[in-house]
Amino acid sequence: MSSLDSRGLVRASTANLSRLFVLRNVAIAAQVMAILITVQYLHIALPTLALGVVIGLLTLFNVLTRLRLRWRTEVSHQEFFLQLLVDIVAFTAVLYLTGGGGNPFVALYLLPLTIAAMVLPGRYTWWIAGFTLLCYSALFVQPVPLEHAHGHGDFSLHVFGMWLAFAISAGLIAYFVVGMGNTLRAQEAALAAAREQSLRDQQLVALGTLAASTAHDLGTPLATMSLLAEEIEDALDEGDASDVDAVADKVVTLRAQLVRCKEVLATLSASAGSVQLSGGRTLNVDEYLESLLAQWREQRPEVRLRSHCTGPHPAPAILADKTLSQALINVLDNAADVSPDDVQCDISWDAEGLHMEVLDRGPGLDGETRANLGQPGFSTKPNGLGLGLFLTHAIIERFGGRVRLRNRDGGGVRTQITLPFVFGQEAALV
Repeated sequence: MSSLDSRGLVRASTANLSRLFVLRNVAIAAQVMAILITVQYLHIALPTLALGVVIGLLTLFNVLTRLRLRWRTEVSHQEFFLQLLVDIVAFTAVLYLTGGGGNPFVALYLLPLTIAAMVLPGRYTWWIAGFTLLCYSALFVQPVPLEHAHGHGDFSLHVFGMWLAFAISAGLIAYFVVGMGNTLRAQEAALAAAREQSLRDQQLVALGTLAASTAHDLGTPLATMSLLAEEIEDALDEGDASDVDAVADKVVTLRAQLVRCKEVLATLSASAGSVQLSGGRTLNVDEYLESLLAQWREQRPEVRLRSHCTGPHPAPAILADKTLSQALINVLDNAADVSPDDVQCDISWDAEGLHMEVLDRGPGLDGETRANLGQPGFSTKPNGLGLGLFLTHAIIERFGGRVRLRNRDGGGVRTQITLPFVFGQEAALV
C-alpha cells in the first residue's frame, strides 16, 4: 500500500471516531438535561447519584477518546468496536436506572447498531447486534422503576418520550450517514488521485529504466566504434596499401555498430510514449526465451553460447516485458564480455516460475566486487557506466524475482535468476 493510500485510511478512520466523539458529547449533554427535567420539572424520583457516576465515567472515557484523536494514527476496527461497546454498556446502565425496558428512549439502541453497520465489517456488526439484544433483554430483569411511568395520567408523557427518542435517533443517524458519505467520497477521490500518481510514478520509473538500459546498450558499440576509428586513423596515416582489406573490414564492423546504435535509439523512441510497468505481451516461456536468445546471438555473433532449456509443455506464460528482456540480456552481456569463448546458459521452468543460470569462465568476483554488486556507478569494465547489474537487480526484483551471483569452481561466475510466473501474469492484467 502506498503512503498516500495509508494517509487516506488514517483520515477516514479518525474522521469516524471524531464523529462518534461528537455524538457521545451530544448524548452526555442530552442525558444530563433529561435527568434535570425529569427531577426538577416532572418531579419523578431518580437515582441521581448512580446516574451521575455512570455519566461521569462516560465523560472521562470521552476525554480519553479526545486525547486519542491527537495521535493522528489509524483507528482499527477493533478499537472502534470497543468504543461502541462502551457506549452500549453506558446506555444500558442509564436505562436500567430509569425504568428498564419500558423507557421510551430504548429505541436509541439502534444508533450504535446503525453506526457499526456503516463503518465496521459484517462480523463486528453481528457482534454489536447480539450484544445490544443481550443488554436490552437484561433491562427486564428487576430494573429500577420510574414513578408513575406507566400510569394512566402519564401515558401521553410516555408517548412523547417515544416520539422524542425517534426524532433523536433519526437526527443522529442522518448526521452520521451524511458525514460517512462525505468521508467515503473524499476517500475515493484521494485513492483515485493516489492511483493516478502511482501510475505516473511507475511510468517514469519504467521510462528511466529503459533510458538507462539504452545508455548501457550504447556503451559497448560506442566503445567498439571508438577503437575501430583509432585503428582506421592509424592505418590511413601509415598509408600502407596492404591494409586496405583490413580497413574495409573495420569499416563494415563500424557500420554494423552504427546500425545497432540506431536500433537501440529507435526502440527507446518507440517505447517512450507507451512505456508502463506492464508494457509487453504474454508469451509462452519457451517461445519467449527462444526469441530472446536468438536476438542476443544476432547482437553478439562472436560469442560462443551453449544454451539448454528444460521444462514441462505446454510451457507456462510469461510477460514479455521490454525491461525484463533487457535485464536478461545484460546478464548474458556481462558473461560474454569476460568470457567470449565460453558462456553457458541453463534454463528451466516449472508451474511456479523460471530458473535461469548464466555461467562464464571469467576472472570471477573479488572482495571489492562482491561488496559493491548491484550498486549504481560501480563497474569492473574500463569504460563501464556501472548500470548493467544495477538495472538487472532492479528490474528482476520489480517482477518479484531474485538475482544471485557467486564464484564457480575452476574460475568464473554463476549468475542465478529466479522469476515467479504469478507476478508476471498479475502485472499483465494491470
